Amino acid sequence: MADSSFQTVIGLEVHAQLLTASKIFCSCSTSFGSDPNTQVCPVCLGLPGVLPVLNARVAEFAFRTALGLGCDILPVSQFARKNYFYPDLPKGYQISQYELPVAVGGGVQVFSGGVSRTIRLTRIHLEEDAGKLIHGGIQGDTGASYVDLNRTGVPLLEIVSEPEITSPEEAKDYLMGLRDILVYLEVCDGNMEQGSFRCDANVSLRPRGQKDLGVRTELKNMNSFRNVQKALEFEVTRQEALLRQGESIVQETRLFDPQRGVTLSMRRKEEAHDYRYFPDPDLVPLEADPAWIDGIRRGLPELPAGKRRRFTGEYGIPEYAAAVLTASRDLADYFEAAAAASSSPKEVSNWIMGELLREMKGGESTFRECSVPPEQLASLLGLIDEGKINRKM
Repeated sequence: MADSSFQTVIGLEVHAQLLTASKIFCSCSTSFGSDPNTQVCPVCLGLPGVLPVLNARVAEFAFRTALGLGCDILPVSQFARKNYFYPDLPKGYQISQYELPVAVGGGVQVFSGGVSRTIRLTRIHLEEDAGKLIHGGIQGDTGASYVDLNRTGVPLLEIVSEPEITSPEEAKDYLMGLRDILVYLEVCDGNMEQGSFRCDANVSLRPRGQKDLGVRTELKNMNSFRNVQKALEFEVTRQEALLRQGESIVQETRLFDPQRGVTLSMRRKEEAHDYRYFPDPDLVPLEADPAWIDGIRRGLPELPAGKRRRFTGEYGIPEYAAAVLTASRDLADYFEAAAAASSSPKEVSNWIMGELLREMKGGESTFRECSVPPEQLASLLGLIDEGKINRKM
């Protein structure tokens, strides 16, 4: 890792797949795991003569996220064509947003290394996903590559942070905090392994005290929070070694190899002008109707940061415990139901974080499936408090 003579600067671009039943501009299904190329149509394949139509649910989820993250929603946002040519991009361009995104500003509160601070956001915007390339390993032909276009046109919300994350650990904590917010908002399932929550990381080093940013590299292929941290740690070490040897950093895109724990050069990094953005002529601008936005705002749930503050104040539990108990809405709801039926919320908190979470790892995956209802847990703790049974029993 870099010592005190260098400052690490990280910015993250998160792509969150929105929890809609159909794609962003057509009615094809977004379900995961179907046979290759079975969820496609002329629209998402970009065949001649077709016209895209925006899925209203996608716009609703984008506004919902913007409000949850404290962003400023633009009155009008505009779709643009981002032109590049990859085998998994059937139209030869991606419909995204450039000059007029859905929203700007906002932030994510991060508790990292014992310090709480807010990482600011640059913007959030909508775009469609590309397909998926599969290299070898199909039908015994290890030398061939295949294209699965089921993912083409799946709605994505790109959330771009300011370049002010200062360490790989803080980057991991930022991602975990952002994922929790999106799951609470019920706009994304946050599954990194299936690719519905993924990120690209821009990382650079600069001499401490220097204002100008250093030359950055972009990291891809990180499918877990742990891999994000490991990839950034390796890249910071690699860049520092080059700078100390008097060499220059090349602006490029690098892939993370989780087996070897290293990043590898993929291609030179493109700039915005390389994509030749221009407004999509087939899509009208998206207008943020104030009445619509107000209705979405009224339906927002209590988010993790607010719930943590309430738990520490209302139930008298420490901040660490509140962070654990608000990691998911199901867990937070379970704790509150048990605390309401108990005379000692702090004892409920201790038992959930100790015995119950340990037992849950044995099979039940969520607290909605927990075979011990919260009221029964409170009753059990009451029997212990009355001395009718001991803790081991």
